[in-house]
Amino acid sequence: MNSLDLPGRPENTRVVVAMSGGVDSSVVAGLMKREGYDVVGVTLQLYDHGAAAHRTGSCCAGQDIADAKRVAETLGIPHYVLDYEERFRSAVINPFAESYVAGETPIPCVACNQTVKFSDLLATARELGADALATGHYVRSRPNGVHRALYRPVDADRDQSYFLFATTQEQLDYLRFPLGGLSKPDVRAIAEEMGLAVAAKADSQDICFVPQGKYSDIIAKLKPAAATPGDIVHLDGRVLGRHEGILHYTIGQRRGIGIAAGEPLYVVHLDPERARVIVGSREALETHKIVLRDVNWLGDGPLAEVPTEGLDVFAKVRSTRPPRAALLRVESGQVSVELADGESGIARGQACVLYTDDGENARVLGGGFIDRSERSKSAERMLALLADRPLHSSAA
Repeated sequence: MNSLDLPGRPENTRVVVAMSGGVDSSVVAGLMKREGYDVVGVTLQLYDHGAAAHRTGSCCAGQDIADAKRVAETLGIPHYVLDYEERFRSAVINPFAESYVAGETPIPCVACNQTVKFSDLLATARELGADALATGHYVRSRPNGVHRALYRPVDADRDQSYFLFATTQEQLDYLRFPLGGLSKPDVRAIAEEMGLAVAAKADSQDICFVPQGKYSDIIAKLKPAAATPGDIVHLDGRVLGRHEGILHYTIGQRRGIGIAAGEPLYVVHLDPERARVIVGSREALETHKIVLRDVNWLGDGPLAEVPTEGLDVFAKVRSTRPPRAALLRVESGQVSVELADGESGIARGQACVLYTDDGENARVLGGGFIDRSERSKSAERMLALLADRPLHSSAA
């Protein structure tokens, strides 16, 4: 076995490296080359939104493609640029906009990994005769019987496991993540040592295709109906004001709601059918149970064999929060997660990723997208009533 847990000597092992033009994937290519592997660099051209292609922190467009080419030349490896713009638009950008119109909070990075990177690019790597596809993600994988298991990285500050929960077992067996045991400073130091021009390059943004980070501009352009004005309504039925489109709001938002009130108010629900933004107290956001859809299971044994009393896990409902104790249940085909300490600001479309524990060696058990959440009985009752009863103006 070589360093990638593959049979054969490195020089007889072809590795395709997904090169985005950033420092992480560039170092992966450099490490593979230094270890003697037959390395082929592939860069995907995913979008070109004018200024977005040249702004600091973009990826997979404009200057980033040029940077990837320059790194490949420095390393002396073949490099190909594949035009995936149409595929990216249909598989990532359009569903992202449609999800927002439906009042959800989508995660385009997960969709990109699911479709463009770990499906289409993986197929291309196989066509090139590669034994593995290596990426610059900060996660770890290692053998687990005849398959591989996914784990959190050494550098917890760079943990990208949340965005990779939808990786299938077949994909995981083919993928390799050489940076999982390194810290970001280590990676930049290696890039400097290798003489790579991108050693000090800024990191890419989460939503790479959105110019200046203003996702509302993209959504308004693709889905004009999302910018339809409507009412801002309190949970108790009072109309407090007007808004310029639900695309400007997310569940849990407090600032920028656009109304003055004698109490702190948060966005607790989005009603796209009636173009309403529902607000209420922080307590109305508290959630202790969520139901998942499109679940991808990476644990040992079938998901259907989870004990009837549930399985103790750790759940992560936001990329910036650590995993927290939870109970996974599978009943009549429905997958739900009970959060021991509760969470606030949970929205449909977000991901819930499951782990064995909350440590740096935690294994990723999979996860799913949040289909609905169950809040306190009083909050659920008020939302149900609000969906049926007529509105009345605020007495303020």
